Amino acid sequence: MNAAATVRPVLVIVEGVNDIEFLKRLASRLHTECPEVVDLARLHAQGRILFVPTGGGNFSDWATRFAGLACREFHLYDRELVPETERRQRAVELVNARPQCRGFLTAKRSLENYLHPSAVAQAGGGEIPVGDDECVGSVLARHWYELILQYDPWPALSHRARRRLVYRAKRWLNRQAVGQMTVELLSERDPGGEVLQWLEVIAGMARAMS
Repeated sequence: MNAAATVRPVLVIVEGVNDIEFLKRLASRLHTECPEVVDLARLHAQGRILFVPTGGGNFSDWATRFAGLACREFHLYDRELVPETERRQRAVELVNARPQCRGFLTAKRSLENYLHPSAVAQAGGGEIPVGDDECVGSVLARHWYELILQYDPWPALSHRARRRLVYRAKRWLNRQAVGQMTVELLSERDPGGEVLQWLEVIAGMARAMS
């Protein structure tokens, strides 16, 4: 049997499909500007990495769920807000205690918080603030809702109705707005270089498997 056929891909474990789209699209966009930035979509197409969405749940379970496969694992969890932050931090510590595994907790609330307001505006989402701690999907959903004369004000909407609109906004942010990001815009929103560090760690793990 060809030895290459037995090489296991790096598992890139994130919370959901929106996070997968964010990382793949952002990496591809940055790669066109700076070829030294890894193109995750290409690594995925080559079978060198495999994205695994957790869908939420107990992050401590996800931290060790694939231990029996002996794969290299990269975990990235949104910080969210306390007390959830502490639970996710403990899960990251479990990941980092395992050999050939790396775990990270975002310094900002979620991946959408790394978007630049200019990218949102250029994609057609309008002018909204993008800080480090608010739910950007909620901010955008409310902005869109209030652009049109509505019978019910945003706070009066049911939880289910708001959740549906926020989901639509999050989906748009992670597919359309992220496509307008540039190296310069990312550096403004992420001066510490978190995102580029994540991409380099994934690239290094994939190189080690080849």
